[in-house]
Amino acid sequence: MRIHDRRAALVAVIAMGVLGLSACGKSNNVEGNTYLANGGAMSIQFKSDGKAAVALGPMTGDCSYVQKDKTVSITCEGEQADFTLNDDGSLNGPPDGMIGRLEKKAN
Repeated sequence: MRIHDRRAALVAVIAMGVLGLSACGKSNNVEGNTYLANGGAMSIQFKSDGKAAVALGPMTGDCSYVQKDKTVSITCEGEQADFTLNDDGSLNGPPDGMIGRLEKKAN
């Protein structure tokens, strides 16, 4: 095998390894996950059909959500709040809101 062919084969193996490792990383999708804040006083359960169940203390509500890249927009009773999906899988609430960081609940 010539040096050029070996180099090309090595590059291909490295590229496949990088792609494989990135596929094993954390999911950037909120669907099917539940997020908790303030020791569980608030929770958001993201369902697979674009629906979300939001609970804040004793109050609960059925909402809808749309995710585009790292922004998750939740709409409840006509009011929308935009959350940011962090690289560690957590969510940050709107900067001007009372909701801070929400941690992904372990499944």
